[in-house]
Amino acid sequence: MSGGHHDPRRSRVTLASLARLKAEGQPVVMVTAYDHPSALMAEEAGIDLVLVGDSAANVVLGYDSTVQVGVDELLVLTRAVRRGLRSALLVADLPFGSYEATDADAVHTAQRFVKEGGADAVKLERGGPMIARARAIVEAGIPVVGHLGLTPQAATSLGGYKVQGRTAAQAERLLADALGLQEAGCFAIVLEAVPAAVTELISPRLDCLTIGIGAGAGTDGQVLVWHDLLGLGSGRLPGFVRTFADLRPRVLQGLADYAAAVRDRSFPAAEHTYAISAEELDALRTRLA
Repeated sequence: MSGGHHDPRRSRVTLASLARLKAEGQPVVMVTAYDHPSALMAEEAGIDLVLVGDSAANVVLGYDSTVQVGVDELLVLTRAVRRGLRSALLVADLPFGSYEATDADAVHTAQRFVKEGGADAVKLERGGPMIARARAIVEAGIPVVGHLGLTPQAATSLGGYKVQGRTAAQAERLLADALGLQEAGCFAIVLEAVPAAVTELISPRLDCLTIGIGAGAGTDGQVLVWHDLLGLGSGRLPGFVRTFADLRPRVLQGLADYAAAVRDRSFPAAEHTYAISAEELDALRTRLA
């Protein structure tokens, strides 16, 4: 999609329209968003998919890791984003601990995000045993996005936030998991922190969409975290992030200017206040006297 503003009357993004983009070789654009104003802007910019990521744990809720965020917290954010979207497809992350134990858990949580959150699809992490969870959710009638490579919910067992698929054996396992998720019915798979050359071998072997984050340009689309791409985050950014607008210094300057204006009493000025007629003001003074 080209940059700039898009027609507000554009047609809704569907699984069929996404498959069409893939068939035509048109890249798919995905972004995370966690609130209503962000959703409105993502919609206006013509973003295809909006993900309410469990990255909200770190990015907007102040947790140390994604594993700490709960279903109810993410549901609040998902509803807020839903209210800002008309055309983009809304995907909600299933948080850690809400789907892994049984197929029934996975289906129940996914149903909550669709019924209560308004999500069009849900995303879950990892292959292996999670392939069965993905299949159960798909069979319950809910579209699923898989997530392989660096899966933050399992970062501890992966040895930290490290690139995945750097050995031939790891990369082969990655492809096997991707094929398993596709066979289970996933319409898209996020590949995170995977060598670009590995992605270029995996992606063409899949019929479903591949969406990269730190996985090179060989995927069918890309996703970035809202605060990362707009320069609103704090701390060190992953090497795969490109900051498309550096808003943090401007926000800080705006806040500092506001604070200074309040403290030197230049704000609010006359134009920021409301008037009362001289008669009513005289009447008020009389009453108060």
